[in-house]
Amino acid sequence: MVATELGLALSVFLACAVEAVEALTIVMAVGYARSWPSALGGASAAALALTATVATVGSALTSVPIDTLRLAIGALLLAFGAQWLRKAILRAAGRKSLRDERAAYERERAVAAQAGALRGGFDLYSFAISLKGVLLEGAEVALIVMTLGAERHRLALSALAAAAAVVAVIAAGLAARAPLARVPENTMKFAVGVMLSAYGTFWAAEGAGLSWPAGDASLIGLVAVVLSGSLLAVAAVRRHAGVAGAR
Repeated sequence: MVATELGLALSVFLACAVEAVEALTIVMAVGYARSWPSALGGASAAALALTATVATVGSALTSVPIDTLRLAIGALLLAFGAQWLRKAILRAAGRKSLRDERAAYERERAVAAQAGALRGGFDLYSFAISLKGVLLEGAEVALIVMTLGAERHRLALSALAAAAAVVAVIAAGLAARAPLARVPENTMKFAVGVMLSAYGTFWAAEGAGLSWPAGDASLIGLVAVVLSGSLLAVAAVRRHAGVAGAR
């Protein structure tokens, strides 16, 4: 596996793992509070819908002219990467609170417990909340899987990395029997933001007609530049916050 494919798989794995942790929190909350079969049914239905979308749309993307595809994918990945990086930078600088999976779990469980009495074997509330939670958390990952996989015709590799992340998170959840509160989500989001931004810049430039001097190896330099810039941004935000607080 070449470096670009390894980077692709790692980007998808980390992005999917982060969203899977948050989806797991929702499913566990309604499962423990109300009905596990209904909660798992909703999660499974959402997973099937996302898988079908990736398979259908991802395959269709490969028929788009390569330069158009690279430009569109690059722009989309840059948008995703900037969004992930902005939040991760603010959290790393102490300007935005870190996500607390245990607190999120307790909130979801409290709401589920107050949603009315269970009637019969099927609980529509548990099914709907799990369905919505997995769909919302998985939608962005599905787009990342499709875009990263389509550009180099590596949709299978991208999907496999996403599946591996889901399996790893579910296994960890089963072992812990509790929300995965110790997962370093912000560090993972920071890494995903850096990698998506680097890939987005690389492919958008290629789609616009630029030839990178070192070919695919230029991605390593782009990752280093984006990472350095992001760390400088964290320091700048912290410094600004310190100056503002001293006034």
